[in-house]
Amino acid sequence: MLARTLFGARSPFGDGPQQVKYSTFIDQVEQGDVIAKGVIRKNLFLGEYNEGAPGATKKNREFTVTLPDSPQATANLIQLLQSKKVTFDNANTGPMDILTNIAGMLLLPLGVVLIFWLFFLRQAQSGGNQALNFGRSKARRLGDNVPKVTFDDVAGVDEAKQDLQEIVEFLRNAKKFQALGAKIPKGVLLLGPPGSGKTLLARAIAGEAGVPFFHISGSDFVEMFVGVGASRVRDLFDTAKQNRPALIFIDEIDAVGRQRGAGWGGGHDEREQTLNQLLVEMDGFDPNAGVILIAATNRPDVLDPALLRPGRFDRRVIVDAPDFLGRKAILGVHTRGKPLSEDVNVENLARRTPGFSGADLANLVNEAALLAARREKTRIEMTDFNDSIDRVVMGPERKSRVLSEREREVVAYHELGHAIV
Repeated sequence: MLARTLFGARSPFGDGPQQVKYSTFIDQVEQGDVIAKGVIRKNLFLGEYNEGAPGATKKNREFTVTLPDSPQATANLIQLLQSKKVTFDNANTGPMDILTNIAGMLLLPLGVVLIFWLFFLRQAQSGGNQALNFGRSKARRLGDNVPKVTFDDVAGVDEAKQDLQEIVEFLRNAKKFQALGAKIPKGVLLLGPPGSGKTLLARAIAGEAGVPFFHISGSDFVEMFVGVGASRVRDLFDTAKQNRPALIFIDEIDAVGRQRGAGWGGGHDEREQTLNQLLVEMDGFDPNAGVILIAATNRPDVLDPALLRPGRFDRRVIVDAPDFLGRKAILGVHTRGKPLSEDVNVENLARRTPGFSGADLANLVNEAALLAARREKTRIEMTDFNDSIDRVVMGPERKSRVLSEREREVVAYHELGHAIV
């Protein structure tokens, strides 16, 4: 019966139903004990005879009747079937039946498509709407939950601190400079080798100035799609202008500020468009008063000349590796608050670490603290610092290596030569 309801005919397997004339069918219905049950579908009646009824065969009791194409005739037939108490299903719903069949066939694929669409939409939303906001800047605003860094936490770069303190003072009291006709630099470029403290100085400016501070890496601007980097630059400066006075810090600006015309291809076109937009934002027709750009790099030789000219990066701050006094001051900052033994001499440590950058000295103090903790000590001793210097310079001690007598003799002669010289 289900096959007849769906397809309007019997399954192709086995014998088909009998064909009965409409007049004969009406006579059989009026007899009352011939028709067992049936289905009205469109202009067909799909029925089944009672067992032993005239016209029924042993193999097949099913039959079909073509009904008149008239709604009134169908209504009269339904009334007759009800009066004779013939069980039937009325599946003839007219034009809506076609729509129901189509909807039934499309429901499953539409459901699958809807599930996939909701999945990808959820992924886009969980990723910060990256698929929908591809051109938005990736700059992050420094929040209050980040540990505050001040100029007291920076040592060994006194000249750089003095230059940057003027920036902070202008943001705090701009009228003092404006009364004398002075203009604050639009951009400050921090130059120095890796680990010299450029990023730490930028964090100190953020902690001292008390204004919105946006930080981003130069590599966050450039993407494989042309135009995205320029859009992110515009969005970054628009956000900063809405929160002026504000500071923008771009770390590793050489990733986006390389000299134009240095290569070919779509990637270089995208980077150059990003650089062009950065040049316009820094010194274009649209003023950006109240927004100061701070950038850091250890590759000033690859930067575009237009980026370095006055009016964009007006001030260049050199952050060199610290000298003896600078190393002593940096060690004093990093050992502040740590339990030191009385035999620790910071001045001797500064003399033993020529060429160390600020990051190297911070790592040295941390290694000494780790060694002291590993040795179950309650204070950091001078031996821990000496061992940490060897560990930082030459790597961890290899206690498992055993020297042969020949190797010991060669090393002894070698060291004796050093002593004689």
